[in-house]
Amino acid sequence: MSRTSPHEHLPHPPMSRRGLLKTAGGLTAAVALGAASAATTADAAPATFTHPGMLHNWGDINRAKVRVAAGDDPWLSGWNRLTANSHSQSTWTPRPQATVIRGGTGENYGLLYNDIAAAYQNALRWQVGGTEAHARCAANILNAWSSTLTAITGNADRFLAAGIYGWQFANAAELMRGYSGFDLARFQAMMARVFYPLNNQFLTGHNDACITNYWANWDLCNMASILAIGILNEDAAKYDQAVTYFKSGAGNGSIAHAVPYLYTDAAGYALGQWQESGRDQGHTMMGMGQMGAICEMAWNQGDDLYSYDGRRFMKAAQYVAKYNLGNTVPFTTYTWGSGQNCAQQSQTVISAASRGQVRPVWAMLHYHYNRRLYLDDKYISQMCFSVAPEGGGGDYGSTSGGYDQLGFGTLMYAK
Repeated sequence: MSRTSPHEHLPHPPMSRRGLLKTAGGLTAAVALGAASAATTADAAPATFTHPGMLHNWGDINRAKVRVAAGDDPWLSGWNRLTANSHSQSTWTPRPQATVIRGGTGENYGLLYNDIAAAYQNALRWQVGGTEAHARCAANILNAWSSTLTAITGNADRFLAAGIYGWQFANAAELMRGYSGFDLARFQAMMARVFYPLNNQFLTGHNDACITNYWANWDLCNMASILAIGILNEDAAKYDQAVTYFKSGAGNGSIAHAVPYLYTDAAGYALGQWQESGRDQGHTMMGMGQMGAICEMAWNQGDDLYSYDGRRFMKAAQYVAKYNLGNTVPFTTYTWGSGQNCAQQSQTVISAASRGQVRPVWAMLHYHYNRRLYLDDKYISQMCFSVAPEGGGGDYGSTSGGYDQLGFGTLMYAK
């Protein structure tokens, strides 16, 4: 049985994000909700979607623009990391494909994740630096793919491709929204036609496997894609589908399944065991990025999933950070059903595989919990600053794991 950590207490209970927006004259249908749990009473999409309103809002962009122009750190260090990346150059040439394959014969999905990284990074350079050449480059990449891509296929890994690259692609497009050279309508149609059906198919059918067969990240990336498509396309039903699944979905990506066990350590910090902690730490930290993306996108639309269920996600992030900083954490035997017949599997100890791996997932979490909410996030904070300034795709190796997150959190989230 866990107890609430004294380090989570605020001097005064915060309003929910939607309540704050209503107070500030934001969402017209926002409902002010009380207290620290910040759980919404209904899964209702905003009456008016906010744009840009995924990983970054106008405040994030303007802060980065002003701070970089002034030469202030850590923003300048984050900007220098961005401009040094080969993907952020305005000379990038897209390589769109009609069919993207992940898993099995003929894999070519590396072309997609490299082009997404380039589109996102060039979009950031345009938004923060104001250079038209980067806007043209980002728009060219997005337009090339929306006029070419018709299918994502492969073995079961096709669902990972549709999920991870779905939410990332939508985020790049969101940054280019309103740019005259970007065909938003065609891109929106591609996301709904190519990505969403696979996202939906996975969450509703789990590839015909036992509901607990797939790791949390499989659900999370597909939830994130549906949420991002909902925002990009102003599709309330898709937005609600993702938020509802986060709160109460049957698979391992919903919050209670992704964080099955809660603890409090000797120092009084609340911790939450992550569903993939007995598997390896690379995928566990990937989960911080995938769930973090969901929470940040929802936050920018007025929903505080970061604080849902007693800040359960924060407890998981503290747990993962603490262990990957070299400290010990408790572990409860994790048992699940696998395959199509739900054959029982168990993990009795936390995995040390990939322990301490660097992934650009921590700035988003630290600057939310510590600088927006003023909470003591000791382990998240230590992890954040141990890997700063964060890079992005192309800075963490050439394999797909280095592209699981869009990155550049130091530049975009430092406060």
